[in-house]
Amino acid sequence: MLGEFAFTPAFSLPVRLFLEAKHYREPCRLEVVRNAHGVLHDVNENFMDHGGTRPRRRFQYTYALFSANGFTPEAQRYALAHQISLVDLSGESFTWLRNAIKTAAVELYKAQVDHAVERFPVAWMRKRLREALGTCPPGVPLSRDTNAVQFQASASVALTKFVDALEQHASAELLLGFPSAPFILPLVAEDQEGFLSYVEQCPDHAVRLRRFGQAATAEWALFPREDEEAYRLAFKLPEHIEEWISGVAEKERQRTLDIKEQFLSSITIYRMNGSGVRAYQLRYEPRELRQSLGGTQ
Repeated sequence: MLGEFAFTPAFSLPVRLFLEAKHYREPCRLEVVRNAHGVLHDVNENFMDHGGTRPRRRFQYTYALFSANGFTPEAQRYALAHQISLVDLSGESFTWLRNAIKTAAVELYKAQVDHAVERFPVAWMRKRLREALGTCPPGVPLSRDTNAVQFQASASVALTKFVDALEQHASAELLLGFPSAPFILPLVAEDQEGFLSYVEQCPDHAVRLRRFGQAATAEWALFPREDEEAYRLAFKLPEHIEEWISGVAEKERQRTLDIKEQFLSSITIYRMNGSGVRAYQLRYEPRELRQSLGGTQ
């Protein structure tokens, strides 16, 4: 999928984003990230090789990979080297989403086998989902319905259940946080209305950070310093960072503090608000916290 940001960052070209999502049983492997880098390389080469003198628009192309089961260490290192954004959805906060996808996939595959459909009509499925979720692109014609009537009836039931699961969790909005780091953070708001209410009043505010668990199973929580009950965001850090934090037991606390200060001191969230874009700045201020809390983080 290719999309374009609603605004152009300062000192930058307009940004276009390739987005790809994978739901493998195992962590996403190196070849998938290599393919993403190849796409970016081909796009940029196409611009350089284009002849003629007619002015053309230029874009900054980026790539984000979402994975339901994380990424291998090799994939993470390659992505970091080539500035491919990895979004890990393997955390506990996304269990409901992974289960909904798995259930829908099993039921759709069963419908395909039961009704002897040789090739699954992916375009039809996308059309049905976009119609149900109200995400049909304006002015873009969608593919026609499948002519496998019995399959369509069975598959539609599975898709309806999947849409219902998504709508039941509509309040748990997925936000993308952009820290001062070479990765992005998928943030889950337990109470979307509470979060939006707070950040609309305080678009720039200080936060506290808490880490739970160890290594690959670790998750983080973020909430306002002045009002811990106002909202709570959950997120995971890249696995190789968590393994470094937990690598030496006696250094785990200090390494956690180092990550907070170096990579999580400032997190920016961009969100569409009507026809405009709102930016929210979440600041972690360790020195001030140490003074006010006597060293507690």
